[in-house]
Amino acid sequence: MENYTYNSYTLQLEGFIVSKESTYPVFLFFSYLFIIVANVGIVVLVFIDKNLHQPMYVLFCNLTFNDVLGNSIMVPRLLLDMLRPPSERIITYNECVVQVFTTHMFGTTSLTVLMIMAFDRYVAICNPLRYAAIMTNKMVIKLTVSAWGVALVMVGILLGLTIRLNRCRTLIQSPYCDNASLFKLSCEDVSINNAYGLAFTVVLFTSSIGCMVLTYTKIAVVCGTSNNKSLNSKALKTCSTHLVVYLIMAFSGMSNIVLHRFPQYTDYRKLSSILFHIVPGSLNPIIYGLQSKEIRRFLSNLKFKKVLPSL
Repeated sequence: MENYTYNSYTLQLEGFIVSKESTYPVFLFFSYLFIIVANVGIVVLVFIDKNLHQPMYVLFCNLTFNDVLGNSIMVPRLLLDMLRPPSERIITYNECVVQVFTTHMFGTTSLTVLMIMAFDRYVAICNPLRYAAIMTNKMVIKLTVSAWGVALVMVGILLGLTIRLNRCRTLIQSPYCDNASLFKLSCEDVSINNAYGLAFTVVLFTSSIGCMVLTYTKIAVVCGTSNNKSLNSKALKTCSTHLVVYLIMAFSGMSNIVLHRFPQYTDYRKLSSILFHIVPGSLNPIIYGLQSKEIRRFLSNLKFKKVLPSL
């Protein structure tokens, strides 16, 4: 008969098993440093350069802040666990709940922020003459609050349904705590959790995909019927950047969700769950930094100012 420990305050993380010769910890460490430096750097650039005080960049700062927050909660702990033997990978229940909340806020907010950024691109390209009147500071604040507020409500309900359950197991079969791994510790009926989790996923991805299809269809129609080469070039640059970032985030999230349904692919799921944080957080500032002529111009001027005194 299996022994159970009811509502234990301490849990054990199975973690991500690596060999001593593995380069995963080094890769994660430098990836984390890059995520922090690159994303914080983007926020600083937007703050100090008046040319970047535009709704598109202000909304993008939500994405950079989300990347920093999500990775700062997950990656340092993951790195420490990789250096520890499996028996010492202990986490308190409260810390586990914080990880669950943060990781699901990270994924949900990434998609809701990308949705409001799609609306910004739609207004900029389809209603350029009314852009300044529509995308006011008040509107940017409303969109930002909506993106974070919707994510907070959805994740709050998701986590609330989980923490109500009594626990009879202590092993988290993931590199870090997520909602599915946490409610699997319960010996109670979790059908409500599964149903809401499925509804959560369907609503989030359907809404985000629908938003992208609708806005990009309208943008494509406007560009297709316009002879303005400058407008079409601007639309191609900004929309391709936004679409690439969205596809990276959506693919990473969907892969992690799908692999949770196949226990035989546990190692792949663990790796996917780690990359779900690392890949978008690393690529977002690169993609937007390379695409934005304003950011490239600022960096060029900065380099010029550094070189000039030495001449």
